[in-house]
Amino acid sequence: MSTRHSSLLCGLALLAAAGSTMGDSLLTPMEQLGKSIFFDDRLSINSNQSCSSCHGPEAGWTGPDSNVNAGGAVYEGSITGRFGDRKPPSAAYATLSPIFHQDRSGLFVGGNFWDGRATGERLGNPAADQALGPFLNPVEQALPDPACVVFLVCTSSYPVLFEDVWGAAACGIAWPADIETTCATAGGTVVLSADDRTTSDLAYDNIGLTLAAYEDSPEVNAFSSKFDYAKNGMTKLSKQEQRGFSLFKGKGKCRLCHPVSGKEPLLTDFTFDNLGIPQNPGNPAGVAPDFVDPGLGGFLKNAGYPQAVYEEEWGKQKVPTLRNVDLRPAPGFVKAFGHNGYFKSLAGIVHFYNTRDLKSVCPGPYTESQALAADCWPPPEVKENVNREELGDLGLTSEDEAAIVAFLKTLSDGFTP
Repeated sequence: MSTRHSSLLCGLALLAAAGSTMGDSLLTPMEQLGKSIFFDDRLSINSNQSCSSCHGPEAGWTGPDSNVNAGGAVYEGSITGRFGDRKPPSAAYATLSPIFHQDRSGLFVGGNFWDGRATGERLGNPAADQALGPFLNPVEQALPDPACVVFLVCTSSYPVLFEDVWGAAACGIAWPADIETTCATAGGTVVLSADDRTTSDLAYDNIGLTLAAYEDSPEVNAFSSKFDYAKNGMTKLSKQEQRGFSLFKGKGKCRLCHPVSGKEPLLTDFTFDNLGIPQNPGNPAGVAPDFVDPGLGGFLKNAGYPQAVYEEEWGKQKVPTLRNVDLRPAPGFVKAFGHNGYFKSLAGIVHFYNTRDLKSVCPGPYTESQALAADCWPPPEVKENVNREELGDLGLTSEDEAAIVAFLKTLSDGFTP
C-alpha cells in the first residue's frame, strides 16, 4: 500500500473539520487529465457516453442509473440497443488489483473486469489495460479505431492538456481531413502514415495509464469510510455495526474472500468464485435460453488455456471490493449486486449467502423480490464450480443478517466523523 494512501486519513480528517471537500486542487496534472478523460462524453461514437456513464462516483463508481439497476443492471452503450452482459464493476480501488497470475496454490488472482481479462500484462497495470477496453467495445463507447480516442483527447480543451503531461510531441500527428466522419462511423479506420500510427498507438496506451492515474488518486481511492475512521480510532461503530463486523469476520465467513486485515484493507482477495448467483431475468443477454456467463473460464478458454484448466474456472467471477458497496446518491436509489446485478438489496444478497442451499428451487426465472416472497432461490446461472464451502448454509439469524448489512453500510467513502 502506498504511503500516500496510508497518510490520507489524517488529511481527510482535516478537510472534514474545515468543512471542505476533496477537489481538483488535490490532483496531480496527470490525475486531472485522467479525470477530464473519465468524464468526457465525446469519447464515444455518438458523443453520448463516458467512463462515468457506467461508473458514477455518486453510486460508488458503478452503475449510476437507478432504473437500469432495478432491472437488467447492464448499461446501454453509445449505440442505441446495444448492451453489455454484466453489471459495471466499481472503478474505485481497481488500481490496487495485482497483475493477473496464479498463486502458489494454483488460484487465479488479479486482473480487472469481472472475468480478469484486463490482465495488466500489456501496460503493467490492470486498471490501465481495463480503461482502454470500453472505448473500442461495440456495445460500450464503440469508437472504431484507437486513433479516434487519441484525436478526441488531443483536440480537447481540457484544463490540463495531453501534451502538458506527455510532451509536445505526444499529439504530433497529421490527422486526415475526414477523421471526424470516420470516427462517427462503425467499422471506420483512420488512415495514418506508419510514423503517425506509431505515435497514435503510444498515445493510446498513455491514455490508459492516465485514466489509471486518476482512478488511483485519493478522489477515487479515498479510504474515507466510517470503517476507516473507526479503525483509526476517530469514531466508533454502533453496537449493531460492531456485531456485524464480528459476524463478517466469523460465522458469516465473509472475510475469507473479503479480508479486513491491515491498515487499509481492500475487502477483496482479488480471486474468482462462482457463488451460484441466479441468472438475472432482466439482463438483455439472458433472453437467449442457453445464455450463461462463463466468467473467468471463458476468458481462459479464449486465451488458449487447456480445457482441463478453463473448465475448473467456468462460471467464476472476480471477487469485488466491498468498499462503497452501499454508496448511493439518495436513500431510494436502487443499486444492483452480483456480477449480473440479480440482487437489488444488500439484505437480499446477504440472505442468499446465508440460505442459498436451504431453500427449494424456484420453478421459474424469478427476480430477487419474487424469490424472497416465494421463499425459494432460482438455480445458479452456471451450475459448475459453485462454492459450497464458504456460503449457502451459514446458520445466521435474521438479526445476524441485519447486523452484517449494517456493517456493510459503514464501508461508504465520504463519512464525516
